Amino acid sequence: MAFESIVIVGGGSAGWMSAATMIKKFPNKKITLIESADIPIVGVGESTLAFIRDWTHYIGIDDKDFLRHTNGSYKLSIKFTDFYEKDSRGFHYPFGSPCVNEHFSINDWSIKKAYYPETPVTDFANSFWPAMAFVNENTIPDRDIDNFRFNYNTAFHFDAQLFGKYLKEHYCIPKGVNHVVGTVKDIQTSNKGIDKIILEDGSEISADLYIDCTGFKSLLLGGALQEPFKSYKDILPNNKAWAVQVPYTDKEKELELYTNCTALTNGWVWNIPLWSRIGTGYVYSDKFISDEQALEEFKNHLNSNKMTVYNPNRVTNDLNFRQINFRTGIHERTWVKNVLAIGLSAAFIEPLESNGLLSVHAFLLEFCKHIDRPKVNQWDRDVYNARIQQFYNNFAEFVALHYALSIRDDSEYWRDNRDRVYCTDLNKNQSGFGDLYYKKTEVNAHADQPGITCISTGMNYNVYTEVNASQQTIGQELDLKRRVKDFNSNREQAMQYWNECASSQTNASKWLKQNIYNEEKDLD
Repeated sequence: MAFESIVIVGGGSAGWMSAATMIKKFPNKKITLIESADIPIVGVGESTLAFIRDWTHYIGIDDKDFLRHTNGSYKLSIKFTDFYEKDSRGFHYPFGSPCVNEHFSINDWSIKKAYYPETPVTDFANSFWPAMAFVNENTIPDRDIDNFRFNYNTAFHFDAQLFGKYLKEHYCIPKGVNHVVGTVKDIQTSNKGIDKIILEDGSEISADLYIDCTGFKSLLLGGALQEPFKSYKDILPNNKAWAVQVPYTDKEKELELYTNCTALTNGWVWNIPLWSRIGTGYVYSDKFISDEQALEEFKNHLNSNKMTVYNPNRVTNDLNFRQINFRTGIHERTWVKNVLAIGLSAAFIEPLESNGLLSVHAFLLEFCKHIDRPKVNQWDRDVYNARIQQFYNNFAEFVALHYALSIRDDSEYWRDNRDRVYCTDLNKNQSGFGDLYYKKTEVNAHADQPGITCISTGMNYNVYTEVNASQQTIGQELDLKRRVKDFNSNREQAMQYWNECASSQTNASKWLKQNIYNEEKDLD
């Protein structure tokens, strides 16, 4: 298959990110985006992972510029509160690479925890990630600190709808993307896949390659081509959310440099601080709670001391609570014949771990790796689909780990999540369950998987236990204790340096005002 023309069906962040990627990859090909004027915005994707930096660097857009147009802010970490047990201390999964060398490693902390079980789990992230010093001080590290690189290891909070608008107006259309406003009426297919798109005004649009960005409807891949959908509901049962935008009470305190995920009785709440407001929502399963009950629980949370700044009057009558229905899973193939599905039309896990846009930028970059030849064939499609399936299935398992390791028993929801069978193949050495479970007794179990290590450690699941320690000879035990002592000494020096760097920087909201929002005019 060779293609000279590409049609993207659907706008929003997925559509315009696809258009930006294609015009970057193929500046001389005909690229058209069809966007309906009356399609509601789902509203997921306000929080991102540091992976998005790979895409922004590839596209070549400046973060200060697009943040200013998207009400955005920086993000250094994800915090999880009350997931392990009710009213438990929260823990972080920070961005960047853990700082390790010949003197100390992640495994040293596991050994420390085994010998000194009173060590708080919060000590783990603080010991290895420079970003945590800035999270704790709420200051922005606008320079590189050890393994933390500001332009590569930060992620973003932004308005996803405004992000799509920014890409459309400031990148795609100026570079030549053809923008068509119209609603799809019919899709004609043949053995090659899609033949043509017919719009309600009678116009017909054909292309060599079609990119499906139609959201959960999946009009092209799931609808026209009938590609089967593989559900994740056995390990990720959540299927609904209430979302709302709330004003700041105290921006200097509440504009934090992380996404805060707080577990409630029947689900969890995200808290995403943008520049001018907070985006928040309650994710739940309608198997365990009604929509009305979920909304009430959500409102009670917003007015509680679980928020950074306690404000019993945060919920007002003018707030617009929106309900979002979603499905978790992935199509068995996301590139079929001449149709490529991107974003929600291809797959969705759930909002936990800020993966709403993951199936957009990660899938697009992977696709670009497979279309460097003048023509592509079934081999290219098969390799791409295998790569996407492996990547996304593993990430789904990683998200499910947040529930699997919980010991909460205060509701049917948590008891069901706690007792659910998550993995039956414990020998698989992937980035999902297998890497954690299969290697439980190995000291070097998952030092190369910082995400899994952060989550499991925060959930009090330590790979090195007192049983491992008791199996050591006297000489080995003394050596390990010296190792812990040396580790503590080295960590104290590193943390002191990070803390000094963090305390010398500017508060997040003040820094954003000075460096990004100092000229809030001419943003259109």
